[in-house]
Amino acid sequence: MNPTIRVLFDHSDFIIVDKPSQIAVQNEDRQQGILPVICQQLDIEKLWLVHRLDKITSGILILAKTAEAAASFGHIFEQRKIEKYYLALSTKKPKKKQGSIKGGMKKVRDGKWILNGTHTQQALTQFFSFSVAPNLRLYLVKPLTGKTHQIRVALKSLGAPILGDELYGGQASDRTYLHAFAIKFTYKDMPIALMCPPSEGEYFTGLDTQAVISNQQQPWSLNWPKYTINSLP
Repeated sequence: MNPTIRVLFDHSDFIIVDKPSQIAVQNEDRQQGILPVICQQLDIEKLWLVHRLDKITSGILILAKTAEAAASFGHIFEQRKIEKYYLALSTKKPKKKQGSIKGGMKKVRDGKWILNGTHTQQALTQFFSFSVAPNLRLYLVKPLTGKTHQIRVALKSLGAPILGDELYGGQASDRTYLHAFAIKFTYKDMPIALMCPPSEGEYFTGLDTQAVISNQQQPWSLNWPKYTINSLP
């Protein structure tokens, strides 16, 4: 039985939903992707993906209702006029508690990626981290580029792989603790700022973690390192 997908925002041109973890954005051999599930749930004939989340990642996903809206979002993403914020948990202490991670992304065996010193496939990720409990730390992450596995590789490079992300050395758990938490952009002169706290996973829903997350309202208001569009990879 397909899960009921929570709709966070419904616009005439697009919807924003809370994607559960362990459901892919596209069809797989043994599992329907999220598009046909939502189309059936909302009785919509067709929806367009305008960005992607890994199967293991939960949280905010934008889906366009028309090809024209999908093209508009293509321009918004291309011009980097959309801010995305993620939450992650790790059982490891990072090399630094906040800052930026920059490097070239290189694909290696077993479907993994690594950061290296090259200038190809450059990725830039900013983060703050907060202590939740002994051996548990929350990361608020702002990716400024959109590379495959970017956040997972960035936290691995800090020595703090994501809890449950065994591909990158994270401790085994009931899920991979990565969640698309907040988004901010303007669509046809309409400013949209939306947050979606995680609702699944033993450690995301624990009282200690929820208390720390509740202090991260309006993540775009934090003192993130400054950058210019031209300085981005």
